Amino acid sequence: MHDERRRIEERVERVHTQRVKPAIYAASVPFTVEAWQAPGEPVPFEEAEAAPYTPFAMDTPWGPPWGTTWFRMHGRVPAEWAGRRVEAVIDLGFVGDWPGNQAEALVHLTDGTPLKAVNPLNQYVPVGNPVRGGEVIDYLVEAASNPDILADNFSKVTPLGDVLTAGDKPLYTFRRADLAVLDEEVFHLDLDLQVLRELMVHLGEHEPRRHEILHALDRAMDAVDLDDVSGSATAVREILAPVLARPAHASAHTVSGVGHAHIDSAWLWPIRETKRKTSRTFSNVTALADEYEDFIFACSQAQQYEWVRDNYPQVWERIKKAVEKGQWVPVGGMWVEADGNLPGGEAVARQFVHGKRFFIENFGIETKGVWLPDSFGYNAAYPQLAKLAGNEWFLTQKISWNQTNRFPHHTFWWEGIDGTRIFTHFPPIDTYNARFSGEEMDRAVRNYQEKGAGTRSLAPFGWGDGGGGPTREIMERARRLADLEGSPKVVVEHPDEFFAKARAEYEDAPVWHGELYLELHRATYTSQARTKQGNRRSEHKLREAELWATTAALHAPGYAYPYEKLDRLWKTVLLHQFHDILPGSSIAWVHREAEAEYARVAKELEELTAEAVAALGAGDTRVFNTSPRDRAEVVRTSEGAPAYVEVPANGSAPLAAAEPPHPVTVDGLTLDNGLVRVVVAEDGTLASVRDLVADREVLGDQGNLLRLHTDLPNYWDAWDVDKHYRNRYTDLLDAESVTVVEAAPLVGAVRVERSFGKGSRITQTITVRAGSRRIDFETDIDWHEAEKFLKAGFPIDVRAAHSSAEIQFGHIQRPTHTNTSWEAARFEVSGHRWVHVGEPGYGVAVINDSTYGHDVSRTVREDGGTTTTVRLSLVRAPRIPDPEADQGKHRLTYALLPGATIEDAVAEGYALNLPLRVADAAGAPAPVVSVEGEGVTVEAVKLADDASGDVVVRLYESGGGRARGVLRTGFPLAGAHLTDLLERPLSEAATDGDGVPVTLRPFEVQTLRLAVGRR
Repeated sequence: MHDERRRIEERVERVHTQRVKPAIYAASVPFTVEAWQAPGEPVPFEEAEAAPYTPFAMDTPWGPPWGTTWFRMHGRVPAEWAGRRVEAVIDLGFVGDWPGNQAEALVHLTDGTPLKAVNPLNQYVPVGNPVRGGEVIDYLVEAASNPDILADNFSKVTPLGDVLTAGDKPLYTFRRADLAVLDEEVFHLDLDLQVLRELMVHLGEHEPRRHEILHALDRAMDAVDLDDVSGSATAVREILAPVLARPAHASAHTVSGVGHAHIDSAWLWPIRETKRKTSRTFSNVTALADEYEDFIFACSQAQQYEWVRDNYPQVWERIKKAVEKGQWVPVGGMWVEADGNLPGGEAVARQFVHGKRFFIENFGIETKGVWLPDSFGYNAAYPQLAKLAGNEWFLTQKISWNQTNRFPHHTFWWEGIDGTRIFTHFPPIDTYNARFSGEEMDRAVRNYQEKGAGTRSLAPFGWGDGGGGPTREIMERARRLADLEGSPKVVVEHPDEFFAKARAEYEDAPVWHGELYLELHRATYTSQARTKQGNRRSEHKLREAELWATTAALHAPGYAYPYEKLDRLWKTVLLHQFHDILPGSSIAWVHREAEAEYARVAKELEELTAEAVAALGAGDTRVFNTSPRDRAEVVRTSEGAPAYVEVPANGSAPLAAAEPPHPVTVDGLTLDNGLVRVVVAEDGTLASVRDLVADREVLGDQGNLLRLHTDLPNYWDAWDVDKHYRNRYTDLLDAESVTVVEAAPLVGAVRVERSFGKGSRITQTITVRAGSRRIDFETDIDWHEAEKFLKAGFPIDVRAAHSSAEIQFGHIQRPTHTNTSWEAARFEVSGHRWVHVGEPGYGVAVINDSTYGHDVSRTVREDGGTTTTVRLSLVRAPRIPDPEADQGKHRLTYALLPGATIEDAVAEGYALNLPLRVADAAGAPAPVVSVEGEGVTVEAVKLADDASGDVVVRLYESGGGRARGVLRTGFPLAGAHLTDLLERPLSEAATDGDGVPVTLRPFEVQTLRLAVGRR
């Protein structure tokens, strides 16, 4: 047989694209259109309905960046269309085919009922099937002219990312607003051709099935009447029917399709636009559920449900009906799909608490899985926290983006730092926006690494990132691929069903221990430093407000615990932990608003804490310690004078000056407090740090070396830092001034001022305090660089085999060597409040109050000793998508702690992030809880969410070993229960008077619910 593949394939492509597709709509008549441009921000339907409209013609430009234009459309279905399927077809002037980052609209009836959204791949609105003919169709269409930030593939800087800089030039040209007849037979022919063509080209050239399809398609093209596609469509489909009916091989891989619409809660659009995106996408999804009974849609992010519930009640009612029918499946159980590395441990717990509780209260459904397809790596505490929230499985896809190493599993058990395991799946289709194309189906099978042990994988299908969701075309593809020779089998089903089947056939799946590190997007640990600092501050201020509100509720008559305010503030913080806000990868508008929100949160939490402390009564000045460790340190009084005080963990003490163990002496640029001796060099770096207790030099080279790197990643400026950034740098050694600014028995400080680059300045105050080995670097940065990366380095004279970095409820160890490509790929990593490096018998910690990114490396000196260098990532200067990212002022503090154990690092990490509070209060109540025993760390103290008055305490083992202790209460204890994260009892806990004995395995998290007895 002659090889005519090329001729046939080219013939099929042309006839399909140039004849069949244009014939899908058989006839059309235009709407009469009027327009009204809403001034400023979006307006309610009622306001738009009453607005003055003016005539609007097709091919007219419309829509300034971030604007809203309402279109009033009027049409009449021709009488001769009676009995046919009629749709409204609207093309706003779409650019490309991605629904999420451009023009999109929500179509309403004139009474305000939302019908359906339109976007590039979903331009229709059903009118009737069949229609009577003669019906009058009136719509009000809310169209958003969101700019295409993705234009030029993120290669150009754009001012469009903020309404303040975007200008007002119209972005789109309206192309079409018609009533049209859908030719259903041509519609289905189009899908037949799509599926067969794509299957064919992804089969091997040696496969008989490929040639069978090829020749069937050739015969089908002979049957197409190019002058009457509609009239010949049935005959063409009959020719294709036999090849579409051939069943899949018995051993064919099974793809479990789950409808999905990934909607970033903010990214290349602000939060206000996401609220509208949810209404558009969810309208489309509920409409599709009405059309396809076999359709199942999984949707995460309780926050987005709440937006729809509060702003689009009619859409909310449709969602509830779809949930009742089993077509809409709440998943994920988190408030938002949060970043996987940066939120603190308690914040991750609250993501689950607020997310799962929302679904329970609103739908009576407890979600079973963690749905996080798009975060930039996943911390090693997730398995335990997920299980404590009642989850059974974990799903993500992002690790397929690894830059260097291919992850070895698609289905596996993920083991966290405490030993908890959760059944985990990575869809080998390598996307959470699947549409069942031939390429995707081929990739799902080819990629799948569990062949021979597992037979199935999951595919979230539907357009996403900016929403859109599944379409009828995708559902039709799924139906054709349900049992088709040459393709994996597609079954649309609930994700719980997939995980149950996958686990049943592969119970002995391999185990991956530790973090799921994404070998990409490493700059998300640093970009938009003010957003990250706002998160860190908020997390700690929430802890503080809850602790002192609980104290006041137990001891101050008449004080009312602020349940609703704390709930609202937590949800605000949780929202901003979304995986494109907290990582710093959103447009300028998003981060501008985030900074303002964090300022409002801080102000309100300060007020709540002050109210709680004041409720204890006016009187003597006291010092309040929110951290879980006793503290003896220098505090500033309200007048600014230093005082050395001793304060118990989670408690308070009078502001009574105690005697420090050794005064601070200042000799030139040398600061000495009897524990450490710090020598500041003339260039402002540290020439020496001497640990006077251990009698050893801490540094192996210049300490606190500020290094400015050139930073131009290959792609994705705000997301990525590539290893080549290390090759070009400038050390900031030209200090304008190095001056002693404080020389007192309690405090010694040296100020270093530098200017560099394009008008940037750094002012650092290096401080040593009486009684403390901690050396603080209070840092003010006025940053005006572009495409630069600022690091602060501490070369430490220890031979460390690994570094330890704090993560959620514990810490993780990472090798300091680069023996394999896996270690080499971790050239930038994340941590929370501290990083520790050490050798047997001696360690040093680097502590911070708002920094997450860092790197650790080691070199061998000429004297044969090893220097292990810890460098904190302070600030970056990416220009895409926010051209002004990180510009301006930053204030942060980091610290060096010589002679530190892990326990010291834990204690000082809390101390730096939870400064002592000085306030007037007459009451001196005992701490709500205190701990007897090492290694037991109290993370949260609050009243139970059900307003029962019970006290809830979250604690964990922080050192990596076993811990025993007793949790003592400062109130009469009437009973105790061990609970899950949602404060539901798991078992009764033993009590001993006012104490609860506690036993913890390494890094174990426990939640105790304590009943308050009568006094």
